[in-house]
Amino acid sequence: QVQLVESGGGSVQSGGSLRLSCAASGYTSSRVCMGWFRQAPGKEREGVASIDNSGTTSYSASVKGRFTISQDNAKNTLYLQMNSLKPEDTAMYYCAADFSLRCALYSSAWYLNQGDVYNAWGQGTQVTVDS
Repeated sequence: QVQLVESGGGSVQSGGSLRLSCAASGYTSSRVCMGWFRQAPGKEREGVASIDNSGTTSYSASVKGRFTISQDNAKNTLYLQMNSLKPEDTAMYYCAADFSLRCALYSSAWYLNQGDVYNAWGQGTQVTVDS
């Protein structure tokens, strides 16, 4: 029913920029909390950024100051602006959404490392950063 579709990934040189998009559809909830996660081959999933129902954002220490998460509520689209990319940012990036009541109660900081609570996940978009 709910579908998340990521786009915007690609291959860039170190120091370059990309903007990822995540389009959400098929839901009726009036609230949504969303986040970006990434996973490199052989590595565990890592929370990158999250945004809660109030619009407050949180970031992992490794991307803070370089990445910006935002949302366009009218378009039901989540974005991740990625600047000053580093080779260690190379990973498959996934967006996730939670439409449950807890979205109205919990902060983006709480959501950042709570991947198991999200209701829906996208298929992922690959980001590769060359040195």
